[in-house]
Amino acid sequence: MIVTYFWRITPSRIPFALVAMALDRFVLQRSKNVGFYKSLGTGKGETFTPSDAEPLRWGLIAQVADIEAFDNSFVVKQWRKNSVNEFRAVIEPISSHGKWSKQEPFIPSVKEWNGEVIAITRARIAWRQNFRFWRAVPPVTASLKSAPGLVAAIGIGEAPIGLQGTFSIWESPSALRDFAYRGDAHNAAIAATQRYKWYTEELFSRFAVREIRGSIIN
Repeated sequence: MIVTYFWRITPSRIPFALVAMALDRFVLQRSKNVGFYKSLGTGKGETFTPSDAEPLRWGLIAQVADIEAFDNSFVVKQWRKNSVNEFRAVIEPISSHGKWSKQEPFIPSVKEWNGEVIAITRARIAWRQNFRFWRAVPPVTASLKSAPGLVAAIGIGEAPIGLQGTFSIWESPSALRDFAYRGDAHNAAIAATQRYKWYTEELFSRFAVREIRGSIIN
């Protein structure tokens, strides 16, 4: 199962967040309970430039064998201790295309699902394409924010530049499909991606929401 956390902190806890982003991996990689994982910074999801960053919200996604044990792990407890708000989503892969850090981390295990879904996109942007990518983003994010059936959406990334993505919650699989395949701005971005080869690596995954705790927008 996959579990995703987002924590909101106060300005005084930013030093903790920066240290945790650097050091959490040493704890996680030694855990027998954890498979694939990524510590995440977040942003408004509007421009995907460094100015879009949200220094008061940080995240973590992990593939775990025992969710409750992970929920009480050292890493999660430290984030919880230093945060003022926590969002947790337990999710299961419906589909996944592409790679994340040269891995295919999400093996689909859900065949039929009509409930709430989460979409995670992630891309490694070719350095020579950053400015072209940033110019193309605003129409897509504007259409995303107004998309019927969208519950919430934020930007995610492993670095301020070059490793960008989105985390979005949708009322249903059909609402997500309508945005992905029927929206003019999104289709134009897909065509531009094929034309300009923006990405050196990309991933698009959909997940069934098994449980949500807290709010991602607080």
